[in-house]
Amino acid sequence: MGSVTFYPVILAGGSGERFWPLSRKSKPKQFLTLESSGRSLLQTTAERLTAGLPGGLERLMVVTANEHRSHVLEHLPDLPLENLLVEPVPRDTAAAILYGALTVHRDDPDAVMGVFPADHRVDDPAAFAVTLERAVAYAQANDVLVTLGMQPQYPATGYGYIEKGEQDAQTGVYRVQRFAEKPDAQTAQAFLDTGNYLWNSGMFIWKVSTILAAFEELVPDLYGPMAEAAKVRGGLRQVYPDLPKISVDYAILERARNVAVIPASFGWDDLGDWNALERLLKGDGSNVAVGRHVSLDTGGAIMYTTGGDDLIATIGLEDVVVVRAGDVTLVVRKDRTQDIKKVVQQLKANPDLARFA
Repeated sequence: MGSVTFYPVILAGGSGERFWPLSRKSKPKQFLTLESSGRSLLQTTAERLTAGLPGGLERLMVVTANEHRSHVLEHLPDLPLENLLVEPVPRDTAAAILYGALTVHRDDPDAVMGVFPADHRVDDPAAFAVTLERAVAYAQANDVLVTLGMQPQYPATGYGYIEKGEQDAQTGVYRVQRFAEKPDAQTAQAFLDTGNYLWNSGMFIWKVSTILAAFEELVPDLYGPMAEAAKVRGGLRQVYPDLPKISVDYAILERARNVAVIPASFGWDDLGDWNALERLLKGDGSNVAVGRHVSLDTGGAIMYTTGGDDLIATIGLEDVVVVRAGDVTLVVRKDRTQDIKKVVQQLKANPDLARFA
């Protein structure tokens, strides 16, 4: 990263509900191994971010939920304890990112900070490294909030979009015209047809001073208590339960005037739900299966079983997901996987069923 001091911050506090029942409250998605490397999503994310970083894990920070602390330490045993930022209660991404920014600023007020979800997949780490270096250099030289925008590969309805604005002719970086929510299929196709929209990857790079100024201006009810509490070690844990619950997209990015986007292509997938497994493992057959299965007149199915002795059998099904994980079986149409979260919420609300969540 040249002479710039760069601190990557991984957000690892999510519950991964759309990957239920493989992802459970006790072991959410970021700690799962979904491919043949044998490495968890958190481990591969950490390796990708520290590959060319001086000191490696010394500058990596991980923000996670209190109940996942032991999982993070198990998966990243060499992470310095002071680099593990534990949220007493979940308060969405704005508070988590501000927690990281205040911690970095205390140690290195001139640093550049990056924010990365723990559960993304990158096919080309070398191309990712080049893009990241470019983003860090641009953020260092400008008081802007940089996001990485992925070149859309298909009209995805599960991603947010970024509309490109004016381009900096010298660097090729674009100002962000606007952020668009997850669209319906027709709108997603219209976005692709214009050629002016990118997928919002949820990866951000900025000078720590720039993001703190944005928090102070745009969300003072979050910044004020946290900035004051951060002056005392352990103070953030005291104020956390009373903080507003808001995403960084709503709190900062959709309202700030100094947001830039760098278009990127490095084989990215956010592995948001079970349909991602098809993109991850698709072979020549009409179905994708992990574990033993027998299929008759079945097409476009995704089948997954965690039990080595278990068997999934399907007859006459099209475009479904069948998951057998421990004591739970899920059967869902592929176009309804976004609704898995609603089922998990029902389980959590029912004392007799909460253990299945």
